Amino acid sequence: MRICRGANDYMTLYLGIDDTDTRESRGTGRLARMIAAELARSYVVTGVTRHQLFIHPSIPYTSHNSCAVIHIQDADNGAGADVFSAAKELMLSDFIEGSDPGICVAAAREIGSDLRGFGFSAKKSVVTQDQARALARAAGIRLEGLGGTEDGVIGALAGIGLAASGNDGRFVVKGATRSLRGTQTVAAILASGVDRVETRDGTAVDEGLVALKKFPKPAFIGGKAVLFVEPDGDLYHDIVVG
Repeated sequence: MRICRGANDYMTLYLGIDDTDTRESRGTGRLARMIAAELARSYVVTGVTRHQLFIHPSIPYTSHNSCAVIHIQDADNGAGADVFSAAKELMLSDFIEGSDPGICVAAAREIGSDLRGFGFSAKKSVVTQDQARALARAAGIRLEGLGGTEDGVIGALAGIGLAASGNDGRFVVKGATRSLRGTQTVAAILASGVDRVETRDGTAVDEGLVALKKFPKPAFIGGKAVLFVEPDGDLYHDIVVG
């Protein structure tokens, strides 16, 4: 017998991680990509976003104070616990002494204005573990430190708030974007998983060539992956935003 599921049987999940890495570790971005690749064996992973947090002398960080969020769509109700467990195991197996990792998972419907506000506060001011943990408890979402000072819980929670806003950060994984190098057609960039290519003034770019600095790193704006470019002679150059 075929079971028909309704819209309420599926959900979007956000898995936030902040490794607060050491100079010897692989870094939060690479760790997030590894976890995303493993989760993609069982779930619909639609991308990984990087979110820049506040830079301040009182905040320890290695090269950048950033966190990462893995986006999962069409997950069954209850999948959050399994995603959290799988990611936690991967992070613990990769733990390096001196790092202070944190992990958080929440469904989109669990992330309210208070959590989104915490994320944006973490971009411009010093926020605390106590604040992060209190917000997570109030929302009933999973947030856990996995070693060291556990300061990574701050970035992990901030990340899911920022990702759920649909208007912060940039994609470090989106479709096949990481496979593109050199000069590419706009058509190829769009086919790789970018939703729009446009100039900073909002003008859509539907054709032409784009000279990429590395690979496309579209900004996360309006819930879409938007690659910004600027004209340079007969072609365009990409601009990293977010």
